Amino acid sequence: MMQKMIRMSHGLWLLIFLLLTCSAAQAEDLWVTYQGTEGPGVGTHIVLISGDDEYRSEEALPQLGKILAARHGFTCTVLFAIDPATGEIKPDYQKNIPGLEHLADADLMIIAARFRDLPDEQMACIDAYLKAGKPVIGMRTSTHAFNLRTSDTYKHYSFNFERNTEAGGGFGRQILGETWINHHGHHKHQSTRGIIAPTAEEHPIARGIAPGSIWGPTDVYGIRLPQPVGCEPIILGAVLEGMSPDDAVLEGEKNDPMIPVAWTKTHESEAGNVGRVFTTTMGAATDLVSEGTRRMLVNATYWTLGMEGQIPEAGTAVELVGEYTPSPYGFGVAEEGKDGYVPGRLPSFYAMQR
Repeated sequence: MMQKMIRMSHGLWLLIFLLLTCSAAQAEDLWVTYQGTEGPGVGTHIVLISGDDEYRSEEALPQLGKILAARHGFTCTVLFAIDPATGEIKPDYQKNIPGLEHLADADLMIIAARFRDLPDEQMACIDAYLKAGKPVIGMRTSTHAFNLRTSDTYKHYSFNFERNTEAGGGFGRQILGETWINHHGHHKHQSTRGIIAPTAEEHPIARGIAPGSIWGPTDVYGIRLPQPVGCEPIILGAVLEGMSPDDAVLEGEKNDPMIPVAWTKTHESEAGNVGRVFTTTMGAATDLVSEGTRRMLVNATYWTLGMEGQIPEAGTAVELVGEYTPSPYGFGVAEEGKDGYVPGRLPSFYAMQR
């Protein structure tokens, strides 16, 4: 009898061990980390937060993270919107981005999110990071990253929170410089060519960016002119006649004046710490096919971290890492004849070896 109990006890401990091991492995599978080993970024941790349901940030940020790790030595942790029932990446699941606790030791947060309604325990990680006055890069829909319908604690980060007041506009307006306004270019009909702002030609973020090399099939977003308050325009967005990088600049009022599509600002913490901010309303996965768009983001990484002195005059290395064939942007699941996200992918799909 005693031997049987001992065998049962051993079996129970083995079961507990396996459950704990599987749980730990499952948790690790909810994000990916690229370990930088060589370059100026060694020892610096960047957390990239994907979570938009249209512009394929779940594809863009792994590629950006791979470039920053493989070409520059940064250690990059990429987070995803995860369906808690399956552990799969589900961009239109708005209530869950596991791994935000990595922000506690992050040196830079890069975010490409849209209308997230995260629980308080996840928003607390973002709130603590921002209150520490650390640097931020916001891409595309991050001007309207949050729509917190279930949280009273962090509702001030919602894109439409008191948006017409000086202290309103949520995370987009207060941290990045602008909240959601409108589509200025014709969505899916007029693409964007990035042009270095005349006042920013000597800015470190513009270093090494060849004329015409910033392009994306996404359209220019509207902002309150002449520019976001307290911001310095770096890149202006020329609305093009069509969806090709070689298309002519559209004539007329949409380009008079040209609207900034990338700018810098700062945000100050409650303790008086000042963090650098770079925002671009470009940044869909398809935008990263263009070398200039990638270089803008890599240069901005150096600048936000105060490492602009290490941006080469000829430009940072931005060669793609591995296979990169981004999905066209669109809502819902990609099906025949319909753009959208690719279902069934786990974060491990974006491991470095791909």
